[in-house]
Amino acid sequence: MVQGPALGEIARRTGLAVSAMRFYEARGLVKAIRTGGNQRRFLRSDIRNLSFVLIDQRLGLSLTKIETELSHLPEGRAPTHADWEAASRRLRGALDERIAMLEQTRDLLDGCIGCGCLSLEKCALYNPADRAARAGAGPRFLLGDRASDFGEIMG
Repeated sequence: MVQGPALGEIARRTGLAVSAMRFYEARGLVKAIRTGGNQRRFLRSDIRNLSFVLIDQRLGLSLTKIETELSHLPEGRAPTHADWEAASRRLRGALDERIAMLEQTRDLLDGCIGCGCLSLEKCALYNPADRAARAGAGPRFLLGDRASDFGEIMG
């Protein structure tokens, strides 16, 4: 007989909608065990894994990155302290990059993020004639370009 929480129970415990649970199951982030009556049952360790997914998503990590990290965690048992430490080491670089981008965004929001909008008075100063567009679409200064990369800054 298959033991473990049912789909609704694990959704309730993790705060996920049942539809989200089905999505994560389809992506292979959790694997349901089917009962004789074809009901989905999950391992208790799936609660931790799904919590890990939710935290990582809130940190802005891609689902692909999260899937990669979950593939390193043990199947069928709760991760140990050593398992979590290894995951932490693997994620540290991505988190540090995310923190740096958030800090840069915070610091640039008062001025110009180099989006090419030309709608702010400062755009004429930081991005005259939309020079940042030469480097491609998007918030060029947030992506690492500097106004000085595009010629003389008007003042």
